[in-house]
Amino acid sequence: QVQLVESGGGLVQAGGSLRLSCAASGSIFSINAMGWYRQAPGKQRELVAAITSGGSTNYADSVKGRFTISRDDAKNTVYLQMNSLKPEDTAVYYCYADADTLYPYWGQGTQVTVSS
Repeated sequence: QVQLVESGGGLVQAGGSLRLSCAASGSIFSINAMGWYRQAPGKQRELVAAITSGGSTNYADSVKGRFTISRDDAKNTVYLQMNSLKPEDTAVYYCYADADTLYPYWGQGTQVTVSS
């Protein structure tokens, strides 16, 4: 079992920055990749960013050049640095971990609101 606790959401103005954190505990050795999905009202859930155990990263086209995903292995924590935030980034952000189980593990979600 893997438990994910995420934090760092909040309210910022357009152009501002936030850093999301996702701390993993439990069977962390089994994790292949971690990242964030987001979901805004009336929109489909979309993958925002991911990082593999080997360090490869992947980003949605809409956030490339603005968001950076990284990890601190000593703290079993993944970070999403979000810069130049736009109102369309407003969503609930859900951390996930892929451990080759039938379903991924999910964090509790954190609200990111960007005002114009």
